Amino acid sequence: MADHPARAAGLASQHAVRTKDRATWLTLFAPDAVVEDPIGRSPYDPAGNGHRGRDAIAAFWDTAIADSDIAFRMHDSYACGAEVAFVGTITSVRREITVEVDGVFTYRVDADGRIAALRAYWELDRARRTPSEPAETAG
Repeated sequence: MADHPARAAGLASQHAVRTKDRATWLTLFAPDAVVEDPIGRSPYDPAGNGHRGRDAIAAFWDTAIADSDIAFRMHDSYACGAEVAFVGTITSVRREITVEVDGVFTYRVDADGRIAALRAYWELDRARRTPSEPAETAG
């Protein structure tokens, strides 16, 4: 399903996040890329301006992604021009809390296929938070 440059970049981004591969994830971005996840003001972006440039994107990883286990369930995607929109659910487990968010996750690539913009449309107040199940222990 990675028949489109933006779709391929989006899937590669999701794979790098899922496997906690920070170095690979950062190489997917153009030097002047922007990450807005979510778009607008959030605890990770109080000004709501996005994380612009690789240093800011690396700092976003360190605060929002590094200590979470993240899974993607994308229900569909639509690729047009240099962009793709994924529709799906992201599940994040952090500090024994599971958070699920439904949304639309868009990626725009440059002429070299690098991510120029990652924009996540989801609403913090609609996120579902539940305590994570404790790991079973062999007895």
